[in-house]
Amino acid sequence: MEYASSLFAALSDPLRLRCLALLARRGELCVCELTHALAVAQPKVSKHLAVLREVGLVRDRREAQWVLYAPADDLPDWVADAVDAAVRGVSASAVCAEDTARLDGVTLRPSKIAAG
Repeated sequence: MEYASSLFAALSDPLRLRCLALLARRGELCVCELTHALAVAQPKVSKHLAVLREVGLVRDRREAQWVLYAPADDLPDWVADAVDAAVRGVSASAVCAEDTARLDGVTLRPSKIAAG
């Protein structure tokens, strides 16, 4: 019961839902990409990503100086269903469309820098 409460508390924040929607669309993003797409300061984005990581909704990995976040791939079915429904619910909003448009404007991804 405690996990479910923590999970739904994490899903109740609009900025965290916007992060999840972008990650669901792109698979893996760095904090700088999320900051740009969400038009929010880096410390705020990092704080929200930490909440998502603590409840197991996202995973992170370090690549050189970059920290890359991706949706967790080992969620129980009921959690994956809840997250999918929440992401579907916000993805059609105008604010999420604006987030995606800003993200599309990012021309240099950290993965390209590391590979180059």
